[in-house]
Amino acid sequence: MKKTAIIFISILAMMMMLVACSSNETKGNETEKKGNKEEVAINPVGELPIVDETMTLRMFAPQYASIENMETNLYTKWLEEKTNIHIDWDLVPNDALNDRKQLMLASGDYPEVILHGALTPEEQMRYGKQGVFLPLNDLIEKYAPNVKQAMESLEYLSQSITAPDGNIYSIPMVNECYHCTYPNKYWINEKWIKNVGLDIPTTTDELYTVLKAFKEKDPNGNGKADEVPLTGATEETMWGGNFAAYLMNPFIYNDADTYLRVQDNAVSLAANTDEWKEGLKYMNKLYSEGLIDMGAFTQNADAVNQLANRDSDNVMGSITTALISYAFSTDDQTPRHKEYVTVPPLKGPNGVQQANVQESVTSGQFALTNKATEEQQIAAIRLVDFLFTEEAVLLQEYGPEGQGWRKAEEGELDYDGNQAKYTQLPVEAAQTHNNGWEQIGPSLRTFEYRASFTAPEDPLAEGGYGTRLHQETKNNYEPYGTTEAYPSSIFIDLEDSSEAAQLKTTIGDYIESNLAQFVTGTQDIDKDWDKYIKGFKGLQLERYLEIYQQAYDR
Repeated sequence: MKKTAIIFISILAMMMMLVACSSNETKGNETEKKGNKEEVAINPVGELPIVDETMTLRMFAPQYASIENMETNLYTKWLEEKTNIHIDWDLVPNDALNDRKQLMLASGDYPEVILHGALTPEEQMRYGKQGVFLPLNDLIEKYAPNVKQAMESLEYLSQSITAPDGNIYSIPMVNECYHCTYPNKYWINEKWIKNVGLDIPTTTDELYTVLKAFKEKDPNGNGKADEVPLTGATEETMWGGNFAAYLMNPFIYNDADTYLRVQDNAVSLAANTDEWKEGLKYMNKLYSEGLIDMGAFTQNADAVNQLANRDSDNVMGSITTALISYAFSTDDQTPRHKEYVTVPPLKGPNGVQQANVQESVTSGQFALTNKATEEQQIAAIRLVDFLFTEEAVLLQEYGPEGQGWRKAEEGELDYDGNQAKYTQLPVEAAQTHNNGWEQIGPSLRTFEYRASFTAPEDPLAEGGYGTRLHQETKNNYEPYGTTEAYPSSIFIDLEDSSEAAQLKTTIGDYIESNLAQFVTGTQDIDKDWDKYIKGFKGLQLERYLEIYQQAYDR
């Protein structure tokens, strides 16, 4: 009986062990389904795939209307095959991204990874302080050599992503391009200039002469006084459409946003200076003589399109806009755009000549939340590091080789006149595609990468607009990039951020309202200037400057 009891107990113990093993296996499978929380072997940095066995990461991102299905997307499939990381998508319509993001973070119902979150500095600081977003500094140092190299080679990147507490909570999209960096361009009708017997203006006085001739000498040759010498649009509807940003810069730097400038590390306001006053007088002179379109302060891009594309004779002499394609089609069927060239920054009466400069960093995109395990954190930062490679960027934007692009052949030259690396292929127009992500998530597009594609031989022919835009901006604006711009991506301390945002809005509205009134003559610049200056005191200008100076000093 003792032997029988011993055998029975042994069998029972073995059965319990089998049940336990089965239970653990079931739990492991469940864990994998829920997000792969168990330990997974991660390969050394630089090796692919990133993990030996498939790891699932849930990721928050927008669903673009132009992309058919992020799960079956060819780039998603390629990325998963390369890395062994399966993406469990938490998608939201792009136009609802901000609302859904804020609700998600406030409720605590968020995934391990935010892949594309348009995260403001305030959100990064707030949720970093709360522990929702994890610091990325050590992860970048140990596991992301491509991100680290980008931070070392692009001097603006590190300051753009480092919060006041010294932590990095988000990695952005870096998108360098000449027309992005210098968006406040001025396009003028070169054909009209020849018709009135003048040259491309180089100074504010010469521009006045040209615009006066446009108005009075019938440059479109139709015998009617229908010419609009200079037009623009609101910045909200047309990028670079603010004419005052271009016309004020020959007098004093105007970023048309913070209205701040930096000289010898001192932050000051541009809009309460004697130079600003002189710039207002110059624009008032143009406006009062009918040389600036009356609608330029208030009209949107649609109104500009209607003006530019009249079926009758062309009536538009010049326009402030980042891209001339905002006004005209650039195909061969409608060649009116070919008449326009960019005018470099004008030289003002005191010799000032400068172009607005904008940083090439978007708001934060990638962030890790406190729901990610240590293994998931490492795998996710490794994935971001892979997204920073040229191969990943190329396929993300243009799709598989042979569809949207091919390797350049010997003798094909890039935008800078060197041997090209890639040639973009024509793609049949369609409302949707499933080849790539376009520009979702963190990525690195440098000037060198963007210029490495084969440039069309004729910049004015259909398909050559990109070359033309690159050359116009690089030649006419880069040499004059201002040194006075306040870095737009600098973090404001969290405790000051709400106050700074309110002051920026209030002071900006005050400046823009008065600028419009001074230029249009509703207010007299000489008589009402002192009243305008006194108005800043009630708007807490000193506090505004103090907050931004402290952020700049830090």
